Amino acid sequence: MAAAHRFPAFSRFLHWLMAVLVLAMLFIGAGMTASIGDYHWLLTIHRPLGLAILILVAIRLINRLLNPPPPLPAAMPGWQRFAAKASHWLLYILMFALPIVGWAMLSAGPYPVVVWGSFVLPPILPQDAMLFAALRELHRILAYLLFLTFLAHLGAALLHALIFRDSVFQSMASWR
Repeated sequence: MAAAHRFPAFSRFLHWLMAVLVLAMLFIGAGMTASIGDYHWLLTIHRPLGLAILILVAIRLINRLLNPPPPLPAAMPGWQRFAAKASHWLLYILMFALPIVGWAMLSAGPYPVVVWGSFVLPPILPQDAMLFAALRELHRILAYLLFLTFLAHLGAALLHALIFRDSVFQSMASWR
């Protein structure tokens, strides 16, 4: 595949790094809800990882605006083009929304967002038990939506790599 039809190396690096971090975050979040004994240990990973994802998605969005993606194959049907673009924007929205909703939820809790050691994020909302409960439910729903969108994205990538064998998967693959 020609280099012109591939994402730049930095875009590919961010993509695969964030794929690993988001998948880890989803499993850590699921582990937090299923485990009482490991809850606090997992929480110490979940909070800084959420902040890292928030920072990385901001960097990734700026990078995407500066380095637009390569064109989709000309033969791709219009509905697939729409689905590809819509799902990518949904992933960006969710990767922004989940950490911010989590931060807001903890602020309303009131629970400190301990990033590392004594580095604590400031609260972004006033303390309110009802708001905390609503944001906790929203965080859960958004996490499920992110997981489903992630699976759809993975499924589409595998479809393009293994069935269609077009340039879509190769444009983001970091290997030849």
